[in-house]
Amino acid sequence: MPETSTVRPALPTPRAQAERLIELGVHEIADLSAAELRAFAESADAGADGGTLLAVHPDRAPASALAPLLRRNDKAGFVVTDMPDCDLFAPLDTVALPGTPLYLVTGLDRGDEMANWSPDEALPALTGRARTPLLLTEGITWVLQQPDVLERNHCFMTIGSRLRKANSALDARTPALWISNGTGRDGRERRDAPKVGWCWAGNRHTWLGFASAAGRDVGPGGSAED
Repeated sequence: MPETSTVRPALPTPRAQAERLIELGVHEIADLSAAELRAFAESADAGADGGTLLAVHPDRAPASALAPLLRRNDKAGFVVTDMPDCDLFAPLDTVALPGTPLYLVTGLDRGDEMANWSPDEALPALTGRARTPLLLTEGITWVLQQPDVLERNHCFMTIGSRLRKANSALDARTPALWISNGTGRDGRERRDAPKVGWCWAGNRHTWLGFASAAGRDVGPGGSAED
């Protein structure tokens, strides 16, 4: 598998990202004060680079609450009607997620070079390269901070989030973010809107890469196990 090759403009600093989340009201969704969010971002600024995302734990800010905050061409984001259980898509057992309300995701990559791979093919390939697949909430947050990361023909899956059925087997749906064509149940009024949807784990799509990261931590002196 080739090395990651997606070139993206640098993300804003954690401080600037915090202000964006506050502007959108994400701190209120997460039951955090603006001061708490700013304090975390300030401590994270020193060691952050242009590939560091300030993320909110999915237990605090679920996908269903974040998706409507997305915007593209003045169109609000939405979750597809046949994914009402999107908030039940939890981190895979192999994803080491910090137990803190706020954390950092480092070394982001959209995974364009994996377009036309299936999720079943992509996950072991990412794991083999010590990459961690993004969670759905992390993918949404990335687009909130950097809307241009979502492009037609270059959208991405977030296969770090999966739903387990009652028998402990994984549901075959895998979440993704892309841009609505305004067809079917989406409705014509949603054409060009950012969209949270899903694809089957065994299917391939030429326009969907697999977003991943180098790791997650809680800032200076912390680790994913904190």
